[in-house]
Amino acid sequence: MTDDDLLRYSRHILLDEIGIEGQARLQAAHALVIGAGGLGSPVALYLGTAGVGRITLVDHDSVDLTNLQRQIAHTMARVGSPKAESARSAMLAINPTLDVRTICRRADAALLDTLVAEADVVLDCSDNFATRHAVNAACVRHRTPLVAGAAIRFDGQISVYDTRQPDAPCYACIFPPDATTEEAHCALMGVFAPLVGIIGTTQAAEALKLLTGVGESLAGRLLMLDARSMHWDEIRLARQADCPVCAPYRTA
Repeated sequence: MTDDDLLRYSRHILLDEIGIEGQARLQAAHALVIGAGGLGSPVALYLGTAGVGRITLVDHDSVDLTNLQRQIAHTMARVGSPKAESARSAMLAINPTLDVRTICRRADAALLDTLVAEADVVLDCSDNFATRHAVNAACVRHRTPLVAGAAIRFDGQISVYDTRQPDAPCYACIFPPDATTEEAHCALMGVFAPLVGIIGTTQAAEALKLLTGVGESLAGRLLMLDARSMHWDEIRLARQADCPVCAPYRTA
């Protein structure tokens, strides 16, 4: 760790729970971020400012004027640019020492199988169930902890799915892939601008905790936020013994 690193990350290093060793773990870690929009913007910025050494951003979309109401990694000057590249520019403007890889394509099963195998933690910041289930399946196969968030209108939710823990569920245990679920899109339903910041920032915090070994993760718990009243509810989550996604890997 250089003198510049010691200065840049001094507020982390001052924390007894992190210290120099914890900061070194962050610098040696690799985080995979799926989506560089409303949730992915604060995730990418906070992982970068915290000093996660390698970050891979995956997003197939481009920056649009309507994104700027809430997607804080992007600017007017980068409207029309790939979101992953725009977020990378924002991260490097704050912390030029980062190793940020961008993949400007949709996260399909084949790509995820490769990328998740290389990551220490995965953050799902996507906006559709097909991608969420594909990300979860890859994380289960590779036993990689997953931090998943969602936000629409004034409602947000976040949990950690870490099947390295014997009793912790995967995403499919809670949201079965064969269930009939109506997709909610912010283009049609709207989204409260700071909500994605709250959920995305919480995702970043959970990822940093997992990478440093600090505290207790949200594995086995689902936090749900009603931003109208700023009230959080917590639901305990149970692993499903017959889950079609994670059960085969737990008995192998």
